[in-house]
Amino acid sequence: MTARGEVAVTGLGLVTAAGHDAESVWKTMAAGRSLARKDPDLADLPVDIACSVPDFDPLSELGIRLAGRLDRFAHLALAAARRALTDAHLDMISLRPDRVAVVLGVGANSLQTYVKEFTRLGEGRARSVSPLGLPRSVPNIVAGEIAIDTGARGPNFTVSSACASGTTAIGVARDLLLSGACDIVLSGGSESARSRMSAASFAQMRALSTRTTHPELACRPFDTDRDGFVLGEGAAVLVLERPDHARARGAIVRGRLRGYGASADAHHPTAPHPEGAGAEQAIRQALVDAGCTPGDVGHINAHGTATRAGDAAEALALLRAFNGAPPAVTASKSVIGHALGAAGAIEAALTVLALERQEVPPTANLTQQDTGREMDIVTAHPRPVAMDLALSTSCGFGGQNAALVFATP
Repeated sequence: MTARGEVAVTGLGLVTAAGHDAESVWKTMAAGRSLARKDPDLADLPVDIACSVPDFDPLSELGIRLAGRLDRFAHLALAAARRALTDAHLDMISLRPDRVAVVLGVGANSLQTYVKEFTRLGEGRARSVSPLGLPRSVPNIVAGEIAIDTGARGPNFTVSSACASGTTAIGVARDLLLSGACDIVLSGGSESARSRMSAASFAQMRALSTRTTHPELACRPFDTDRDGFVLGEGAAVLVLERPDHARARGAIVRGRLRGYGASADAHHPTAPHPEGAGAEQAIRQALVDAGCTPGDVGHINAHGTATRAGDAAEALALLRAFNGAPPAVTASKSVIGHALGAAGAIEAALTVLALERQEVPPTANLTQQDTGREMDIVTAHPRPVAMDLALSTSCGFGGQNAALVFATP
């Protein structure tokens, strides 16, 4: 098969529960232990555990004025974007800013600010509602703020496909580059899912793990004893470039994005298709788009949320798409929790790192898989794997599915 086209990955920026840079994130992921802990911000709620980004100070990262006008999901996005630009050795002064785009994935607006401002409104204090309530909360603010911060004047927007948002954004960014609309795209996703409203709502839906007395054992993707996901937060930004542009400026290519697929279950607002039909379709589309066969793929970073229905459906999709024998699988949310709209971007970055290191990080807390749905899931220790291609998958509410195929440089 022939690939439709590929783009170069020349920079990575990560701010996650596992660390604030690629090296520290990889080291923590390789340890294969969950980072879920009691979260003071969620105290007294039915589920009070989460995976938070440690030691992140927006004041020192961004300065008091910028940090003060933005919410946490934007803090994380800006920090990740700055790290990505540094990693790519990009100097915006030497570029054509109208040829630099920003495409970010965000699953929701900032519920922290909305809850606070709606409380004031509900108490009859309309004149106390902050004029920043809307601009600091709308999902597209992260893309706009990155443009303001960097001077990027090309296409600028966010995409929202629930927990597939980060993956979708990277796929759309690739399409922009292949169309010739720009030379560089800063793309990824950001989300802070640790709001009390999110925690309360997901708990009412029975989507969260209730292992609050042993949070380190809570998130168990693909395990028979799984009972839901753990809330997380974070951001990842990838610098994507047209290959000719990367070569012309002598950029170091960390990986190549070769394929993208997307689909809708058209089944249910929150539940996945029970047979994983939509996820399978997105995976197959990504493989065709990359010009490869299932046998060419050496590793899969699975969506793996640890919900009973979600994992069961995804396992079926992977088994069918890979003819009953998927390659080495990992589920990153077992370690860093579920960052919702940012999850796919974080996992895409981890997939690039896995290809660089020729190693698959382990899945935490997996002891036994569902009978008849067993896959080759890496546990306990990182596994060396010789591979040229790897796949990252995402699924979300509304039946959204997306998949990316990355290749070594």
